[in-house]
Amino acid sequence: MEKSNDLSVLNKFEDNNRPTISAVINTLNEEKNISFVLRSVKSWVDEIILVDMHSEDKTVEIAKGFGAEIYYYERTISFEKARAYAVSKATKDWIVMIDADELIPFNLSKRLIDIATKDEADIVSIPRVNYLLGTRILHTGWDPEQDRQMRFFKNGFLEIEIKLHHVNIPKYGARVVFLPYKEDEAMVHFNYTNSFHFIEKLNKYTTLHAHQMHEQGVKSNTTAALLGMIDGFMHRYYRNNGYLDGWRGLYLSLFMGFYNLTIQAKLNELETIGEEENIKEIYIKRAESLLKEYES
Repeated sequence: MEKSNDLSVLNKFEDNNRPTISAVINTLNEEKNISFVLRSVKSWVDEIILVDMHSEDKTVEIAKGFGAEIYYYERTISFEKARAYAVSKATKDWIVMIDADELIPFNLSKRLIDIATKDEADIVSIPRVNYLLGTRILHTGWDPEQDRQMRFFKNGFLEIEIKLHHVNIPKYGARVVFLPYKEDEAMVHFNYTNSFHFIEKLNKYTTLHAHQMHEQGVKSNTTAALLGMIDGFMHRYYRNNGYLDGWRGLYLSLFMGFYNLTIQAKLNELETIGEEENIKEIYIKRAESLLKEYES
């Protein structure tokens, strides 16, 4: 028998009494990851909404093979805006919001369906296990209990905050359930693969963060830069027991201290010389002035 893309056929948990569920996923060139997240939701959701930022690989082709509804969004480093757009496209009673480099283990899916069916909550806060630099990280600020995500919620009960790394806002009066951490009932996040990947993302996120602060009128501060760098390291390595994660905990803590320093540096640049195009224009004018003697 030919396999069907009809999600209701794939649904192992089919129950006429349970609410319907939308899976919402955002992507950009995720062909290496996308099949994992889709395989982790296809059997228990009623629709898959995938919003793609014009991938240049086979991401969309793979997603279509899982029966996903495809929408497109302009490329932006402000990922939260694209996420909010994706959530707006969901039509079912509940939404599971998941990234392309994450997945939902089988036992967690059963737990979420049970909560929705029994109407035990409006929003579920889910612990998340992170893999960084090649292994599972259990400290350094990525502890599963600390890295909780409101990713399963009734449609309309969670406002998606469009600012970088801000907490999404529950609807007033919403019932929020905090799932206790169990290894087989936590989201899994295959986070940064290596130091190159971490620093590459750090560069993008600090640029966005600095722009948001600049727009809000926040001024750069050399003292804040130095203290932020030190505090970022201390917070991760000592307060969050980063030393228990070995050499990875050390470098990740240092990277996060550098994250704070980089934000202040980029904020200072925006205040004094503006965007990169302004700097290029300065260089062009200087180059032209130096080359005039060749033309005289």
